[in-house]
Amino acid sequence: MAYVMGCVIPVEGSNRDRFVEQARELAPIFREFGASSVVDAVGDDVPHGTHTDIHRSVDGRDGELVAFGWIDWLDRAAKEAGEAKMMADPRMDMSDMAFDGKRMIFGGFEPVVDEGPGGAFGYVDGFVLAVPTARRDAFVRHCRAAAEVVLRHGATRHVECWGVDVPEGKVTDFRRAVQAKPDETVCFSWIEWPDKAARDTGQKGIMAEMETALEDNPMPFDGKRLIYGGFQVVSREA
Repeated sequence: MAYVMGCVIPVEGSNRDRFVEQARELAPIFREFGASSVVDAVGDDVPHGTHTDIHRSVDGRDGELVAFGWIDWLDRAAKEAGEAKMMADPRMDMSDMAFDGKRMIFGGFEPVVDEGPGGAFGYVDGFVLAVPTARRDAFVRHCRAAAEVVLRHGATRHVECWGVDVPEGKVTDFRRAVQAKPDETVCFSWIEWPDKAARDTGQKGIMAEMETALEDNPMPFDGKRLIYGGFQVVSREA
């Protein structure tokens, strides 16, 4: 089964260009060692929430941006084999990165919904949420129905991933980011758009339609703890 390494990263605003440069340098190396694709996007429309939000997920500081990205692998075995090779490669020296790795959150996920034709994209809406583990099937049904709405309003792809290897961190981690309970699983999701203009236009239609759609397709998770934002794609290797 396909495997996704998802991450959320705090980036000092003054280091944005350096972060983009490093992301573009590292992506081909991940591909060289077996990754199917690598995407990095920088926060553009990332709201602050009442209970949780993307900024707090990485203990964001004043003047920092938040990056959202993922690496696609053929399966978990390919990911583990590729990472083992990269650990021995001097090009993967992480001692001078443009972000605080101690506050980066990351985890392994398996796609359970992947709808839409895909193709080139320049903007993504990214989401992290906690879903009652026993409600996995209801979550998948809900997301497939929601994907129909999203694609109808201009998105090119809608992906929902179920957490299978989401480690605890010393400072931050995915579970704390969404206040996940012991009986909940963390999910990592995104929607691809051609560009920001298409996203802004599409989002208006989605919000209007979802008000009615949610009556027939209620969310099988606590939406108050969902964290999300809009991100400009700065590096994509596929």
